[in-house]
Amino acid sequence: MTENRRKFLKTLGIGAAGALATPTQIWARATTPIESVLYDLQSGDTSEAYWKTIQSQFHFAEGLTYFNNGSLGACPKPIREATINFQNTLDDFPSKYMWGGWKDEIEEVRKKTADLFSVSEEEIALIHNTTEGMNLIASSMDLQPGDEIISADHEHTSALNPWKYWQESKGVKIVTPTLPILPKSVEEVVDVYSKAITPKTKVISICHLVNTNGMILPITEVTEMAHEKGILVAVDGAQAAGMLTFDLKEVGCDFYTVSAHKWLFSPKGVGIFYAKQESQKHLKPLIVARGYEDTSIRRLENYNTRNLPEVLGLGAALDYRNAIGAQKIHDRTYELKHYFRDKIKDNKKLILKTPELDTLSAGIQVLEVKDKYMLDVQMELSYNHGIECKPVTKFGLNVIRLSFAIFNSKKQIDTLVNVLNTIAG
Repeated sequence: MTENRRKFLKTLGIGAAGALATPTQIWARATTPIESVLYDLQSGDTSEAYWKTIQSQFHFAEGLTYFNNGSLGACPKPIREATINFQNTLDDFPSKYMWGGWKDEIEEVRKKTADLFSVSEEEIALIHNTTEGMNLIASSMDLQPGDEIISADHEHTSALNPWKYWQESKGVKIVTPTLPILPKSVEEVVDVYSKAITPKTKVISICHLVNTNGMILPITEVTEMAHEKGILVAVDGAQAAGMLTFDLKEVGCDFYTVSAHKWLFSPKGVGIFYAKQESQKHLKPLIVARGYEDTSIRRLENYNTRNLPEVLGLGAALDYRNAIGAQKIHDRTYELKHYFRDKIKDNKKLILKTPELDTLSAGIQVLEVKDKYMLDVQMELSYNHGIECKPVTKFGLNVIRLSFAIFNSKKQIDTLVNVLNTIAG
C-alpha cells in the first residue's frame, strides 16, 4: 500500500483494515452499541426496575412524557447509534454499499422480519411505510366496473385513499360499513363485515388496530369468512405489529403492511410488506427500475437507490425487540392498559371510549373528559405538564388518545391520571 493511500485512509478514520473489512465485519462494528445492551435485556425479570432499564434506553426531550407512540414511535439509543454507524459506512464507501455490498445483510433483515410474523422470507418486502404498502395493493388489483371493496369507516385515510385513487375512477365501488365504537364481542364486529359482503365484493381492506379509538379488529375471523367467498384481504397493520404477538400464517390474510417506526421502534422511513406466496400473482411494483423482471417479492422494493442504513437499522431494532422478548412486550402492553383503566375507573368524569375486552383493545386507549373539549385537554397536558398525546374528534369522538409503549412506566401513568383528575375537576 502506498504512503498516499495510507494517508487517505487515515483521514477517513478507518485505516487499511477498515477498507478491507467484509460487510459482516462492518455490521459487527456498526451494531456494537446494541450488542452491549442485548445481554442485559435477556431476562425473565418483569419488574418495574427492569422496565425502568428499558425506559432509560429511550431518549426524549427534557420534561417530555410521551404517550403518542401511535402517531410516531421512538427509537432507542442503541438503534440510533447503530443506524448512524451504518450511515457513516455508506458515506465512506457510497457505491460499494448502495449496490450489493450489503446484499447478505439486507437478506438477513428480511429473514428476521419474516420470523417476526412466522412466515417465509420469500413473502416479505422491505418498503418505506404502510401508506406505500396500501398503494402497492390498491394499484395492483385488476378490478372491473361494478366490483366492490369493503373498507370500514374507521380505516386510516392512508389506507382508504389509495383505493379511491387507483380504483374508484374505474367504476369500482367502495363500501363503507359503520363499526361500533364500543362493541361487546368479537362477533359483533365480524357481523358488520358479514353484512357488507355481496357477490360483487372482491377485496376487504381492514385495519388490524384502528388509530381512532384503539379497537382491535378480528382480522383472522374476517379473513376466514372472506376466503370462503373468494375475497382477498389486505390488512393495515401499522398500529399492531410489534405491540401484539400473532402469526400471519394463522391469520391467513393475503397482504399485511406495516410502518416499522411505530411499535417496532425502528428508524423512520422503513416499512414491511407481507404478501402470501399464492397471492403475490396479483401484485405489480409501484416503481419500476432495473431488475423489474424479478419474479420474487424483491421486485416490489427495487428503488435503485434508497436509505439502506434505515433498513439495516430495522434489523438492529428487531434484535433489540427479540432480546426483550415478543411475549414480554405483549404482556407489558396489556399490563399498562389494565393499570391505566383501573386507575381511572372510579372517576365518572373520565369516560373510556375504547372496548374493554383484551380481544378488542390493547396499548391504545382513548378517553373523554366530561364537559371538556379535547383540544383544550390536549393543550393543557402538553403545555402545562409536558405530556404528549393525540386528540381525536372523528366519528363523534371527543377524546384524547393515549398510547402505552415499553418506554412508559406506571409512575408516568400515575402522573397522567393525577393531571386528568385535576382537569376533570
